Amino acid sequence: MRIIGGKLKGIRFNAPESLPVRPTTDMAKEALFNILYNTYDFEECKVLDLFSGTGNISIEFASRGIKQVTSVDKHSGCVFWLKSVIKKYDLPEIDVQKADVFKFLESCKDTYQIIFADPPYDLPTIPLIPELVLKNNLLTDNGLLIVEHPSLLKMKDQPGYKETRRYGNSSFSFFEKPQ
Repeated sequence: MRIIGGKLKGIRFNAPESLPVRPTTDMAKEALFNILYNTYDFEECKVLDLFSGTGNISIEFASRGIKQVTSVDKHSGCVFWLKSVIKKYDLPEIDVQKADVFKFLESCKDTYQIIFADPPYDLPTIPLIPELVLKNNLLTDNGLLIVEHPSLLKMKDQPGYKETRRYGNSSFSFFEKPQ
């Protein structure tokens, strides 16, 4: 994985092959950050990165000057890996939480401008993510939830749905807090 922008631009990370991850491709990540960078002032944003895995997205946000990132993953190896990267590159704005994402969403009391979720593609409960985020009021008024999912999965019937952008076999579906 490679960081494509900000103070860590160009740095490559080689996460252990034993981690159960499928990192977001550089092409899709670049497109996503172009959208977000033109919408939000990163220095003022709080971000929630769900199913953070290697921390690819969290590190990209931190590299670009985000105020605070909370990264959630239940896999011990992923949590350990991300904490080692945070320490090596001095990224105190990333807070790593070892937790089941669905339990975290039920108990979380914070709000975020950006929530990114990249669940395992074979997870049957992917459509629950927008429901839980909106039910628990985790987005700020101008906030955005982005769910990365297989392009075959259609998310348009979920609450707060705005649009889907496709990048090959992966798609990003965008959700907003209903007004």
